[in-house]
Amino acid sequence: MLNPKEADEREYLGEVQTKLGLALDQIQQKIDHYSKEILETKRYIHENLAELDSAEKAANRTAVYESVSFGEDAVREREKLHKLIQSPYFGRIDFEKTQETEQKVFYIGVHSFVDPLSSRNIIFDWRAPISSMFYDFETGSAFYIAPIGKIEGTLHLKRQYRIRNSEMEYMLESSLNIGDDILQKELSRTSDDKMKNIVATIQREQNEIIRNEAAKVLIIQGAAGSGKTSIALHRVAFLLYRYKKILNSRNILILSPNKVFSNYISNVLPELGEENISEASFEEIAATLLGKKYHCQTFAQQVEDLLNDSNAEKIHRIQYKATNSFVEQLQDYLKYADSHFFVPTDLVIENFSVSKGTLLLHYHRLKKMPIQKRLRKIADDLISAYKRNTIKKMEPTMARQIRSGVAKMFQFSNPLLLYQDFYRHIGREDLFCLAGKNTFEFCDVYPFLYVKLYLEGTEEDYKDIQHLLVDEMQDYTPIQYAVLSKLFSCKMTILGDSYQSVNPYSSSSTEKIEPYFEGCHCVELCKSYRSTIEISQFAQKILENKKIIPIERHGTMPTITECQTTHEETELIQNLIEQFRKSEHTSLGIICKSQEQTNQLWGQLHSANPDLNRLDFTSNEFQEGIIITSVHMSKGLEFDQVIVPGVSDDFYQTQLDRSLLYIACTRAMHQLDLTCCGKKTEFLRDC
Repeated sequence: MLNPKEADEREYLGEVQTKLGLALDQIQQKIDHYSKEILETKRYIHENLAELDSAEKAANRTAVYESVSFGEDAVREREKLHKLIQSPYFGRIDFEKTQETEQKVFYIGVHSFVDPLSSRNIIFDWRAPISSMFYDFETGSAFYIAPIGKIEGTLHLKRQYRIRNSEMEYMLESSLNIGDDILQKELSRTSDDKMKNIVATIQREQNEIIRNEAAKVLIIQGAAGSGKTSIALHRVAFLLYRYKKILNSRNILILSPNKVFSNYISNVLPELGEENISEASFEEIAATLLGKKYHCQTFAQQVEDLLNDSNAEKIHRIQYKATNSFVEQLQDYLKYADSHFFVPTDLVIENFSVSKGTLLLHYHRLKKMPIQKRLRKIADDLISAYKRNTIKKMEPTMARQIRSGVAKMFQFSNPLLLYQDFYRHIGREDLFCLAGKNTFEFCDVYPFLYVKLYLEGTEEDYKDIQHLLVDEMQDYTPIQYAVLSKLFSCKMTILGDSYQSVNPYSSSSTEKIEPYFEGCHCVELCKSYRSTIEISQFAQKILENKKIIPIERHGTMPTITECQTTHEETELIQNLIEQFRKSEHTSLGIICKSQEQTNQLWGQLHSANPDLNRLDFTSNEFQEGIIITSVHMSKGLEFDQVIVPGVSDDFYQTQLDRSLLYIACTRAMHQLDLTCCGKKTEFLRDC
């Protein structure tokens, strides 16, 4: 057996790091060589420019480009080697194939490494097929799926390591699946400023999701703290590894809730050796599609609006347009419009004529095209046919008349008028209300876009996107998914938690999403790793999720403190901040119900705490240390300690408030404190 004892493993670690050091020296020599080569070629071109012909210039330019490309690859390889020297591997498996008598040893790390002297694979990438056994099996019978098929055998040994700064902190024999000592040690650590990779602690059910290649659309319903976003990013890294010849970072897009969250998760893919991928918010896509003519309320503005004014008519409009039946009504109306609003007549212009029957045939033949593009295509085809039949060039005036005549045969040329007619058609004109001049309420933005895409189509081209990752799925309505399905035909990973909607009046679940995509595969992550058992149980009393399975990790009990005055509450929060400074915790989130409350409390605390960072809807980066923000902005984030202020019965009253309180509490990893002035909310009655 190779390296039977811990002392042997420590000695072997030194040997591996020596090999890594040698490889690092070699790659540095390559980088120096390419750098020198580039400089020499550039100098040669500069000194001999007058004598060089075009072919020689082109050849030298090509040589420079190739050296730059090779040099960039070498720099990326150097970065990987630097990371491996700090922590070469985190696991080991000893595997014996069926009908073979020799056990082979595989060390598993974030990146693979081949010994430059022996050309032997020393470390295997966590995404390699054989590495899947580290996550999926206990010792005993095991298998993995290789390109040549299923490889069966026996797993004789599984070890886990924590190696940091080139030192082995500990080693554990593990006959069980990952989730025991190593997982507990990792979960007990304090949080960092941004999300990190979790390759050393991926669980069996998470590994299955990461390596799922079959699903065209994978929908992940994940409880708070289940690691769903991290798993989705590791899935992206796996797909980039698995399909490296046909897929790259430019082919993947993340639909992210806000800039802060995008910044928070920005470390994960680079840690895994992949380039960061493009991200956009759905609202940015919507703004592009709307153009400058139309304006709209944002989702954040809608939520803040509801927190300040729970107008029954407004809530009804939001709820109505957040149903699948609303989408069906809109789709039925557009089918009706398609068959009834195109009214062709015989078109006669000078010596050109075409019957209404011919126009109708053309119209139905192009049924898959948006209406206005269809009408332009009909006119262009008629003009082309005229040119072929008469061998004459058509006068521009006649061509314009033909295009105009065909276009007028459809009843609506304006998408807003068509959208308004929809409500007249269903007898519910009361459901459409502009928030201002040419400004849509948020609940109308995507239904209008759906109509606009039907009528006008779009010049935006998302064909290069081969995989779309949609986070916070619960905050998108069915009509938004209907719009997505029109814009993107690629594979997708959609994830979220129906219990964490910041607007439960329009919350979506997997059942609501499935009708808009073919090839859906739905999975559920029920284990929660973020919070201690005490915090998890506390949050369950606010909003019960019977499926959630908290990991057995204990800590202090959450506290609720009722104060007599707002001044007393502010002083209490200040004391909690001071206690945090003296603790081992590195991140504190003060999570307020609304942005308005955030701004007020920030004003009261900032002078005494100049290091207090405020996150709002204009923020672009996640700040480490002490943060004050709204529940809306805190989604997807986690903190060692969380303070939730203002949890009084006159401040947290509605079902929306209950959902927000649950989200705020589930941001806490190790400590949770709630404060209020007066009586605590009824939602905390059983806490």
